Amino acid sequence: MAKKMIKALTFDTKRDGWEKSKGFIMREVPMPILDEKENPEDALSVILKIRYAGVCGTDRGMWHRAAFKDLLHDSLQREGKTMRINGHEFVGEVVEMGSMVERLYNDLDPKNPTKIEIGALVSGDSHVTCGRCFQCRIGEGHVCMNEAILGISIDGIYAEYVKVPAKNLWAVDESRIRPEIAAILDPFGNAVHSTTVVDYRGQRVAIMGAGPIGMFSILLAKSFGAAKIIVADINPENLKMAKELGAHETILIEKKKKEHGWEHDPEVVDRITELTYGKGVDISMEMAGPASSLNNCILSTRRGGHVIAFGIKDGAMTIPNFSPKVIVRGLTIHGIIGRRIFSTWQIAQRMLSDKTNGIQEKMWDVILKKGKGTILDFTKFTPESFEKAMDQHPKVIFKISG
Repeated sequence: MAKKMIKALTFDTKRDGWEKSKGFIMREVPMPILDEKENPEDALSVILKIRYAGVCGTDRGMWHRAAFKDLLHDSLQREGKTMRINGHEFVGEVVEMGSMVERLYNDLDPKNPTKIEIGALVSGDSHVTCGRCFQCRIGEGHVCMNEAILGISIDGIYAEYVKVPAKNLWAVDESRIRPEIAAILDPFGNAVHSTTVVDYRGQRVAIMGAGPIGMFSILLAKSFGAAKIIVADINPENLKMAKELGAHETILIEKKKKEHGWEHDPEVVDRITELTYGKGVDISMEMAGPASSLNNCILSTRRGGHVIAFGIKDGAMTIPNFSPKVIVRGLTIHGIIGRRIFSTWQIAQRMLSDKTNGIQEKMWDVILKKGKGTILDFTKFTPESFEKAMDQHPKVIFKISG
């Protein structure tokens, strides 16, 4: 019997090539199935019908061949494959479950509305952890030694149907969180992780990079009690949105040629110093990726302050005068990766479910512009229209079904 085929967005190392191409290709791929005899791990997996799928900065980086080259190629080589299904932010409906899912991953409370069951709406974490390494066993699965990442080191979710481990799923209540927002719980969780690693109450905060996670961080830092939020970015439209989201001050970073790409922007540092009465911010957040942005953070932070390093770009990172600028000044640099599974998800759900803080409303109205131009029909995908949408909006989402 011929296998059923479905549509998926993919990258193929052999047919597309990394160096001489960009983007993802819509291809037909086999419908995923659960076959516990052939693959015993399928007993712990589910098949999802994807409803919405978010586009992450990671996806943009891979689209432009700027990030995760080695991880992608090495993982495909280990699997003996050349093609990867992209994407990792999602919300979808459970249509099939492995035989062990109900026993291992459902609360015994019959009144629990967050069960993983047929028909349930779920989102999920993109980092598939092993559960066996030292970090996993002591409750630090977000830095698992053997993690795999959906859409990068294992097949992702830009497809009509996908197979994912049930342990990664988080049930969603549509009466509390609208499905378009549920599709981006994963990146919202990055912002939750970034804004809960230290205490933001009464603090002055600088956010370098007003992309989606930087914008989420504005909403959260404000809700968590930050006294002043300063946002810097190269895009004036993103800075306008930052103001709408609650930033107290914004700084446009002027694009200019530098001798070294890692050099900080003196005008940005000077302005932040001025806005903080010569002290520097208590907390700086690097949410963009360039080395210059991290150096802006370091030089904008007061002695004894905290630097939240989240932005990711491939390549070397140069921090000039490291000892006097970081060690002597007593800075603490926090490397943020992923989400704390699942404590971060619980915080995210509660923050979005609280209608009084305006976070979910502003995410939909301001960042996603009520779906105008930001919700893309997956069936009508073209590289040209998709790239145009990415250029025009900080966050876009595919509508795949429903």
